[in-house]
Amino acid sequence: MSAKAISEQTGKEFLSKYICTSAAVQNRFRYASVTAETDWDRLTQDHPWLLTERLVVKPDQLIKRRGKLGLVGINLDLQGVKEWLKARLMRETTVGKAKGVLKNFLIEPFVPHTQEEEFYVCIYATREGDHVLFHHEGGVEVGDVDTKAQRLMVAVDEKLSEDQVTEQLLTHVPDEKKEVLASFIVGLFNFYEDLYFTYLEINPLVVTQDGGVYILDMAAKIDATADYICKAKWGDVEFPPPFGREAYPEEAYIADLDAKSGASLKLTLLNPRGRIWTMVAGGGASVVYSDTICDLGGVDELANYGEYSGAPSEQQTYDYAKTILSLMTREKHPEGKVLIIGGSIANFTNVAATFKGIVRAIKDYQGPLKEHEVTIFVRRGGPNYQEGLRVMGEVGKTTGIPIHVFGTETHMTAIVGMALGHRPIPNQPPTDAHTANFLLNSSNNAMTPSTTRTASFSEPRTCNDVTPAKKSKAGLPADSLHSILWPLKNVVTGDWKEVQASSGCSGAKATTLFSKHTKAIVWGMQTRAVQGMLDFDYVCSRDEPSVAAMVYPFTGDHKQKFYWGHKEILLPVYKNMADAMKKHPEVDVLISFASLRSAFDSTVEAMQYPQIRTIAIIAEGIPEAQTRKMVKMADEKGVTIIGPATVGGIKPGCFKIGNTGGMLDNILASKLYRPGSVAYVSRSGGMSNELNNIVSRTTDGVYEGVAIGGDRYPGSTFMDHVLRYQDTPGVKMIVVLGEIGGTEEYKICQGIKEGRITKPVVCWCIGTCATMFTSEVQFGHAGACANQASETAVAKNQALRDAGAYVPKSFDELGDVIRTVYDELVANGTIIPAQEVPPPTVPMDYSWARELGLIRKPASFMTSICDERGQELIYAGMPITEVFKEEMGLGGVLGLLWFQRRLPRYACQFIEMCLMVTADHGPAVSGAHNTIVCARAGKDLISSLTSGLLTIGDRFGGALDAAAKQFSKAFDSGLLPMEFVNKMKKDGKLIMGIGHRVKSINNPDMRVQILKDFVKQHFPSTQLLDYALDVEKITTSKKPNLILNVDGFIGVAFVDLLRTCGGFTRDEADEFVEIGALNGIFVLGRSMGFIGHYLDQKRLKQGLYRHPWDDISYVLPEHMSM
Repeated sequence: MSAKAISEQTGKEFLSKYICTSAAVQNRFRYASVTAETDWDRLTQDHPWLLTERLVVKPDQLIKRRGKLGLVGINLDLQGVKEWLKARLMRETTVGKAKGVLKNFLIEPFVPHTQEEEFYVCIYATREGDHVLFHHEGGVEVGDVDTKAQRLMVAVDEKLSEDQVTEQLLTHVPDEKKEVLASFIVGLFNFYEDLYFTYLEINPLVVTQDGGVYILDMAAKIDATADYICKAKWGDVEFPPPFGREAYPEEAYIADLDAKSGASLKLTLLNPRGRIWTMVAGGGASVVYSDTICDLGGVDELANYGEYSGAPSEQQTYDYAKTILSLMTREKHPEGKVLIIGGSIANFTNVAATFKGIVRAIKDYQGPLKEHEVTIFVRRGGPNYQEGLRVMGEVGKTTGIPIHVFGTETHMTAIVGMALGHRPIPNQPPTDAHTANFLLNSSNNAMTPSTTRTASFSEPRTCNDVTPAKKSKAGLPADSLHSILWPLKNVVTGDWKEVQASSGCSGAKATTLFSKHTKAIVWGMQTRAVQGMLDFDYVCSRDEPSVAAMVYPFTGDHKQKFYWGHKEILLPVYKNMADAMKKHPEVDVLISFASLRSAFDSTVEAMQYPQIRTIAIIAEGIPEAQTRKMVKMADEKGVTIIGPATVGGIKPGCFKIGNTGGMLDNILASKLYRPGSVAYVSRSGGMSNELNNIVSRTTDGVYEGVAIGGDRYPGSTFMDHVLRYQDTPGVKMIVVLGEIGGTEEYKICQGIKEGRITKPVVCWCIGTCATMFTSEVQFGHAGACANQASETAVAKNQALRDAGAYVPKSFDELGDVIRTVYDELVANGTIIPAQEVPPPTVPMDYSWARELGLIRKPASFMTSICDERGQELIYAGMPITEVFKEEMGLGGVLGLLWFQRRLPRYACQFIEMCLMVTADHGPAVSGAHNTIVCARAGKDLISSLTSGLLTIGDRFGGALDAAAKQFSKAFDSGLLPMEFVNKMKKDGKLIMGIGHRVKSINNPDMRVQILKDFVKQHFPSTQLLDYALDVEKITTSKKPNLILNVDGFIGVAFVDLLRTCGGFTRDEADEFVEIGALNGIFVLGRSMGFIGHYLDQKRLKQGLYRHPWDDISYVLPEHMSM
């Protein structure tokens, strides 16, 4: 969400640090916090004024009207404060519907003042600007400030002046206080804007006779999405839960996962002892499921609210699921428990991948789930959902947990009725007749059906199919459906005429946003979304792709390959937007996949080009202040913005935005390749896809659908699109899926009453459950929060029904109402259903076919040592976290990657010792010499290292393998050491691993001695080493430097290790020697030394090396004359 409440302490800390005003704000930094753990002696040391001044004490837990509730202690000394707290601290109290424990209190200096010195000031944000409310009478008895206060609206991007404040707000204030108050209110407003507040109320604000300004009580909300802008000033802000709801560590854990993820993960615990738990995909769908549970009487047993969306990974879904399963299996319920794993039809989330994470969690918790008698109900649709449902059904069979699985053939919320016993559970749910990604083509014709396709996509089109707006036929009388519609009581709607204030649009916006010839630029390297758009274009028999180009600032201009049906085409990618606009003047739509940090700048830049008439902003989490600036600019320029926080929109047969409508199987199943007669608008992207499904099953299909986005201030409103649909002849009925929060739906009421909207409107506002909760719950969408009674879903549904819209009893019945309205329109001839035409077939992408398990091919590579595909890197079956947890070290990692074994601790230590002793042997050896020469020639590290490594072979460093092979063969064949030495001499071969240029029997190599001591102490057996040492005795008797050198020692000791550690068969041990594993030890170890020499030469800034003449013997042939 965006607007989050902060504690009074946090708000006053911000204000005292950052307000800039000439008014004398008196009580800066003067507060003390008290909890049950407070040490009073320490507190008085830190705040000595507590001992000398009169005090005020109050709870700081987001409680409104504390004074009227008797929760403010006034004019007390410290002992009085302690006595006052004794009766309240850690005591349960009731505030409205909410019961909670008073835990956190704030102590401040008492400010003596009169009633006449108290004032009220409040600033809050709306779509058009920020409202400043001021009343000359503040305090506990301020009453209904909405009707009493003076108001001033500061439009977006405008500034507040002291003259405005004095003239419009301070009319009832004594003259001597006007200057101080005007300065303070302007400073407060600037502070409010600079720190991205969305709400700021001070009551009372005290101004004393001497001009001192005191902030006594304060309530505030800030836009949490602006954290990346305000972090330096905010610091780490704590957002306390609403009073009556505890802050659980599991909520904080999920919030942390959410913050670290590009996906959305939300969890709010309502009743941890409840028997009904939910795990719902999608911000809109999660609200619908909660509504349905509450409608069916489950509000008291609803344990949680939450949602996951935005394509979380398998691991993220696992972490989310295991948190919920852990919570729900802590306390038993006499009736058992139910888990509803629901969701709408996903647009781009791979359902199978997310379900695999949930399945892992279910397997981990299968014991507790059975013990707590948990029954699971699943309903989901979207990409690869069939595989997701299959694995979910399989885990039910293998674990014995009752899991009932349903797909898109089942209404989204039907599983709630099943779970709560209100409807029977079908034994064999019906399945849709489509396979994987595509409906089976009944014509068996793979040819491209459209004869109008062209070979070139570069020719600009001049024609368009935009029709002039006309007044359409009147809609149906509202009485015709009253028998199945919700007979609501008259709920307060308030005076909603005020909300129809014009947005001040000075640029004319188009009625038709998309046609069959619409061209778009996509901002961002979203190749999957672009391919989805091209596949949609192709299946709609468009002549040309709808995407003209892409803009991606992080690469140079280039071409990107895509499929157009069976063919491959190239789309241009530009580094900057100016080039794209200049080269593609036919483009009038921008689809922005820019991040929340760059979306504002890229959108503002796009609006500088008059050719752009529609912009879709996908990003979620754009600060509201930036969104309002974009909206204002768009209104001035006549640009329609869809979003932010949206999946986009779709016009069947013409154009789709990004991932809207899901993958091709859903496009075909919902008949989105050709237009129907029903247009819809919703906030939620996932729910828009669900509406595609519902409308296609109950009518002739969708004409156009838009998801305006879940933020508080979407770029375009419900009414903007409803009026477009009203003026579009092809639209015969309109569906609106409204939501708790905001007042946009009342404009639709007004439009119906005034006759501006004459087509039938079916409308349902989700979020009806909010009025049943005892504490405030922020739903998945930032805008889904009612700040007053008229913003509740219940009030809006009643107002819509009263105005003449068709309002069902619940979301469960939405499809029935749509079907009934449609049938009447068909019956009276308003709609004449067209004959179905089969769409062209589109080949399935290889990658997706493989994902679905429809094809197989031999792999180009095989690997058995490492897997990086999952959430965690795995070495030979061991997760990297376990490698560190077990402190396996470098030797252990080498054992996993080279030998696919977890080696004994002594073996790991031996490997590490070998790496240490082989790391370097001075600059004179050939490998180090080559590395140094290359480094001094100015070559890079890789080139210099490679030059050194290329010298390793039989004559330098490569004796490990050769020694191991020679000694093993001699030992295994039963040759005595003397026989082995004589045989090698007879054959004229050197014994590898024997001999050293410097070291001898009298000057032993300490590297060998160190290794020998370790091996003798730790290895179970050293047969081959003992054999080699016997050979050494014979060779050194002939010449003292014919010792077993470090290469030979490591070679024979490693054979002993492989043969006797218990991890390898004899054949496996011999194979590792044969394939060169032992030389790898020298290569790995000596690489460290070579790199050291390279760095040393660079550090010493050594110049180009040239070998001296006097170290070269020039032996040329003598001159031969004829």
